[in-house]
Amino acid sequence: MNVKEIIDRYYPCENELKNIYMVHARAVADFALGLARKHPELELDEAFIYEAAMLHDIGIFLTDAPRIHCYGSEEYLCHGYLGAELLRSIGLERHARVCERHTGTGLTKEVIERNGWNLPVKDFVPETLEEQLICFADKFFSKTKFLHEPRTFEQVVDSMRKISEDSVKKVEKWAEMFL
Repeated sequence: MNVKEIIDRYYPCENELKNIYMVHARAVADFALGLARKHPELELDEAFIYEAAMLHDIGIFLTDAPRIHCYGSEEYLCHGYLGAELLRSIGLERHARVCERHTGTGLTKEVIERNGWNLPVKDFVPETLEEQLICFADKFFSKTKFLHEPRTFEQVVDSMRKISEDSVKKVEKWAEMFL
């Protein structure tokens, strides 16, 4: 199954949710590919980056996020984990890891436990360079107010500061690597 077929499988109707999904996914994919091409020395897998960036939010339709036309039953925080389950069910393990590891700058089992989040208590932290790049690129594009324009790096840092100083440090490290 190719990326378009996978997206059409879970988003079969042309509607506002699919539009938001596609605009966001394309923006993240284009940005991530642009960064990958700036750094040939990293020998990043560009085909995989495109596919995984297009699929990183595949699970949003299962969540309850009316602002982006999602009317599922799960908490939005679960969209990465849920998307990973969908991709694993069709044999895309590597892509699934991007889904489950792109939230924030990654979620640790300690943070999940401390916050009592409805997620498996394990680490969901980007490990490979491709996972880190897609996670980084995703921070520049929202599915709401920044849908059609990227955030500035300063806005990304400010949004990560609301999460933790560790998130800020990780984004700054990624900026050194990829920008």
